[in-house]
Amino acid sequence: MNYLRYRKKRLTSFQIIIFGFLLVILTGSILLMLPVSSRDGKATSFLDALFTAVSATCVTGLVVHDTATYWSYFGQAVILLLIQIGGMGVVTIAVSLAAISGKRIGLMQRSTMQEAIAAPSVGGIVRLTGFILKSTILIELTGAVLMLPAFWKDFGGLKGIWYALFHSISAFCNAGFDLMGRKEPFSSLTEYSANALVNAVIIGLIITGGIGFLTWDDIKCKGIHIRKYRMQSKVVLSMAAILIIFPFLLFYFGEFTRPVWNGMSVKEKLLSALFQAVTPRTAGFNTIDLTLFSEAGQTIIIILMLTGGSPGSTAGGMKTTTLAVLFLTLLSVFKRKEDTECFGRRLDEGTIKNAAAILLMYLTLFLTGGILISCIEDLPMRICLFETASAIGTVGLTLGVTPELGTVSRLILILLMFLGRVGGLTLVFAAFSGKVRNITKLPREKITVG
Repeated sequence: MNYLRYRKKRLTSFQIIIFGFLLVILTGSILLMLPVSSRDGKATSFLDALFTAVSATCVTGLVVHDTATYWSYFGQAVILLLIQIGGMGVVTIAVSLAAISGKRIGLMQRSTMQEAIAAPSVGGIVRLTGFILKSTILIELTGAVLMLPAFWKDFGGLKGIWYALFHSISAFCNAGFDLMGRKEPFSSLTEYSANALVNAVIIGLIITGGIGFLTWDDIKCKGIHIRKYRMQSKVVLSMAAILIIFPFLLFYFGEFTRPVWNGMSVKEKLLSALFQAVTPRTAGFNTIDLTLFSEAGQTIIIILMLTGGSPGSTAGGMKTTTLAVLFLTLLSVFKRKEDTECFGRRLDEGTIKNAAAILLMYLTLFLTGGILISCIEDLPMRICLFETASAIGTVGLTLGVTPELGTVSRLILILLMFLGRVGGLTLVFAAFSGKVRNITKLPREKITVG
């Protein structure tokens, strides 16, 4: 017994996060395999159930079966629950339930929560957890109420309420799952490309979920006094603005001037350009057929998918702060400065190393996965890279090949989705935790780069 207690205490925060996600995925897979989960009352294969459970828990949105036409209401409810748990984080849900039930939150739980939401310190973590839970419920209900008139009109009373709630949670959690396959399977939100209300609410929910809970805590506590924000919040808001405005301009003045889009009105082009600028950073909805995009447009989407959202948010990907740190480091090298600076502060060397490691890791997984799927499925490399970027960035956008992929290719996407959600460094830190650190330093020698 003492040995078991000792082993339990030896579990690190990173290992708890990974095991938590694995447990939720396995439970979700078993539930989705049940005959009651499918519309035809037949059991779903383990691989299909596993793919769907991973995609939902990792808030990705890639699917092998159309969510509306294949899964029953029970199956859809299981998927929605997995999305909610995955979006808020397994640890966040567990700590929230413990706090509600009146249980004491120990130091280990606080430390794990800190790692899960990328909080700067353990202090105030329980208060922050309560803020996350209350904010999530309020934002998702608000989104559902705002979209209800549109869905009530199209689907009726109870079904309209279900559709409004499902898409509000899916959008806030940056999951990309939809129930719009009633007319055409895998059609996402293409039917609402000209609906300003649905577009505005979905975009708002995606951005709200993607900028991170710490940023919203700063906004709540410090209001419009941006100078008092954490440096991370300033970087997050700056990068969010840049990564929305520039792609929007590129899409509207570049992509949507092509003849293939001549049938769209100016309003629809504006809405579509804005929506497609926001959704690739891990949301996964689309309001137009992405196969009609030019190769340049699809490449921009791939870059946005790899970038992802912000730390401590419902989004995945490399994170906007990673990209910001690398660009700031590049700028410091150009200016021949010794330190990387941002908003009057000096960045820690460890942060720069982590950013470089994350970039290299994501690019390696993205390219390796694309090459393997291209070789296995004999598909064009561009299509396969789009698929792997969508998986590792936990986005869910696709050029329509996901349901046709074979077993090995699906397993590759499953692995990429999982790594994209829990984070590559989290997995590495979990694997190498407990190793004795060597504090000795070897002699320094320079190597020429560039």
